[in-house]
Amino acid sequence: MIGLCIPYKMPFPPQLRTREMPNVASVLKSEMARVARKEVRGETVPLKKAVSAYRSEIAALKRRAQTLEQALKRLSKVHMPAPKADAAEEASKLRFSAKSLASQRRRLGLSSAQCGRLLGASDQSVHNWEQGKTRPLARHLPAIAALRGMSKKEATARLESL
Repeated sequence: MIGLCIPYKMPFPPQLRTREMPNVASVLKSEMARVARKEVRGETVPLKKAVSAYRSEIAALKRRAQTLEQALKRLSKVHMPAPKADAAEEASKLRFSAKSLASQRRRLGLSSAQCGRLLGASDQSVHNWEQGKTRPLARHLPAIAALRGMSKKEATARLESL
């Protein structure tokens, strides 16, 4: 007998061994995950492109708004007429003197509370103005200037009407 001799306990080469059957559940699970990833990728790629387009559009709009604001500033400086003097500017032209206020109040025979009512301020504010501790607000200056041209009778009449 000349021929093939196969030893009794010789192992088969790895190529000839039978493979174990894979678990159906794990194969199904991995296939479902792969398909799900493919679907998600198909949905998110257009969204990513849209987001990118929107961001570039927003950046372009911001640049455009900035150039328009700069142009507006430039034009407003060139063609803007001088503003008319309003009450606040007129009040800033009025001068205030603590001594003058005190002498006007004494001339009219008013207490600091009465003077404060005429001016629209508190008696403590009038006292502080006369002492030079504080200065009146711009809204009080026209009323203080009006005291200069007021007589005693006018002052008492205005106090009674208030």
